[in-house]
Amino acid sequence: MEFLAEYIQFLQFERGLSPLTRENYTRDIAQLIKLADSTDLKSLQINQIRKFIATLHSKGLGGKSIARRLSSWRGFFEFLVNRKGFSNNPVIGLRAPKSAKTLPQALSIEQAVKLVAIKDDDILSVRDHAILELFYSSGLRLSELVNLDIDALDFSAGTLVVTGKGNKTRIVPLGKFAIEAIQKWLQIRATISNIDAASRPVFIGLQGRRISARNIQYRLKEWSIKQGINSSVHPHMLRHSFATHVLQSSGDLRAVQEMLGHANISTTQVYTHLDYQHLTKVYDTAHPRAKKK
Repeated sequence: MEFLAEYIQFLQFERGLSPLTRENYTRDIAQLIKLADSTDLKSLQINQIRKFIATLHSKGLGGKSIARRLSSWRGFFEFLVNRKGFSNNPVIGLRAPKSAKTLPQALSIEQAVKLVAIKDDDILSVRDHAILELFYSSGLRLSELVNLDIDALDFSAGTLVVTGKGNKTRIVPLGKFAIEAIQKWLQIRATISNIDAASRPVFIGLQGRRISARNIQYRLKEWSIKQGINSSVHPHMLRHSFATHVLQSSGDLRAVQEMLGHANISTTQVYTHLDYQHLTKVYDTAHPRAKKK
């Protein structure tokens, strides 16, 4: 575990990775150490790593999750080879088992509008309304919204600066409804005592501290039930809904890629499949030769 602590420090100070990313690395590598049991990390071979993969897969872990763990392990062993005198990286060349491709879930336009149109008649409701409007307006990741500071907002330009994965920044549009909801929240936010003035977080709790990701997830689930949305709604679903609805209206895949902060267009292309599903439903409903259900 000493090596793990040094590696996490390396990720923080030399690679500048976010706390959430470092937490994921810590969890993944701790799992590797647990799987290795009493075996010295220096003596691990590729066939043993293969057994670890098989163990994880047999417990129901999907290909994407295993791929992430392999990536974490590969980087860890690379550090050990370069900094700690290890002779080999036993994870090089290994791939995760393929999983069935699943499309991201998105709300319909009607569902999304219904969800975000909550009654903001108390402090937390005003804050939550601003959060929901921002998720749907700008397609932010949960971590991006949690870490958003007031200085990133530009109401006159209708934009905000977002710091995404790998500490990359991008400018995303801020819709009219989101601006109105956030401005209303900021007026109330100013009346809350004990605010963390140094970091100036946009979204805080009643104790004045930056809101947590878990709290947002919990509140969103509550609102989805109250608003009568028949889905298990989570923050990423609003991001998917944003991307799908913009793509349906504009057909501009590159613009959606920029707004989402995807490094590769292939990541964004999944939304073309969602758009195709939408068109198929329209066809099945409207065309006289379609197979109507």
